[in-house]
Amino acid sequence: MRMQAAILYHPGRPRPYADTRPMRVEEVELDPPGEGEVLIEVAACGLCHSDLSVIEGIRPRPIPAIIGHEGAGIVREVGAGVAGIAVGDHVVTVFAASCGHCRYCVRGRSNLCPSGFAARAAGTLITGTRRIHQDGRPINHSSGLSLFAQYAVVARRSIVKIDQDIPLEIAAIFGCAVMTGAGAVFNTARVRPGDNVGIVGLGGVGMNALFAAVAAGAERIVAVDTSAEKLALARQWGATDTFLASDPDCAEQVRAATDGGLDTVVEAAGAAPAVALAYGITGRGGCMVCAGLPGNDMRFSYPHADLVSSEREIRGSYMGSCVAERDIPLLLGLYRRGKLPVDRLRSGDVPLAGINAGFDRLAEGSVLRQILRPHMT
Repeated sequence: MRMQAAILYHPGRPRPYADTRPMRVEEVELDPPGEGEVLIEVAACGLCHSDLSVIEGIRPRPIPAIIGHEGAGIVREVGAGVAGIAVGDHVVTVFAASCGHCRYCVRGRSNLCPSGFAARAAGTLITGTRRIHQDGRPINHSSGLSLFAQYAVVARRSIVKIDQDIPLEIAAIFGCAVMTGAGAVFNTARVRPGDNVGIVGLGGVGMNALFAAVAAGAERIVAVDTSAEKLALARQWGATDTFLASDPDCAEQVRAATDGGLDTVVEAAGAAPAVALAYGITGRGGCMVCAGLPGNDMRFSYPHADLVSSEREIRGSYMGSCVAERDIPLLLGLYRRGKLPVDRLRSGDVPLAGINAGFDRLAEGSVLRQILRPHMT
């Protein structure tokens, strides 16, 4: 079939992207799904900072490629050997596909399955194939999904079926921001009622961590960001304390206000200054959870004697330590009950033709979650 898609040709171009156009909307050919694959109509896809990192050239990918990894859609065709999915089903996509049988998968850590990482590096689906072409030339997949398009062929293990009463433009956010932010709180940090929690970076991931900390019953929730506007929203949505990260003595302010630091700090910015700040406000015996994904060359140093003598922990959290098939339905259930009000994060809809300008707004920090609607004109 032929469809419209936003193809990334020029990562690393300067902003404004609306002028330099690192992505171009063009017509491509999409093959039908093969064995173990399904065709979905992309209904909604979030514009995420991980996509922005690829556009900026910070996280290299095989080019040309169709990126986009946080989405939801409707199954339109099912390939051979696919079970548990039928035409018409509504699904949320999973950007870290898994094989289901390696040692990570069988131990409940499918987010760390090497198969998904290998496919991402190769620009293929987890099945090892490429299904997108233009004039006979293959176009690379991204995260095994490539959702900045009207349709996508994906592996069966890259989708999770959901109930059809969830609006797809809301369900899309669960494919990355909700799993990453809420999962960091529920799964990686295992926040309990009465804990004191800090969140550094209030983008889509950080705000979902905030919602999860509220839902988990945290006693004190400290939100830190460079944006006064985002801090105001955080106060409305459950933060008990807010601090401006750009203040030179921000870490000292937080430590003074929290009797030496916090039990858990979720770093959701993916930048070296944010990581240093997050470590600086983690209290004795506390845990810093790093959920923000930086460029491959970012480094962070810490005083090792302090780590040992204070029994601090530093933990990574990829995809919120989630098992997608288990956690997406659970997180959607919390949304239904008003515990994860992720609809508050929506910052408007974007058509394919406006995708470069949408990433300008994301880079400026003026939005939380814009939703690409590929069929919108």
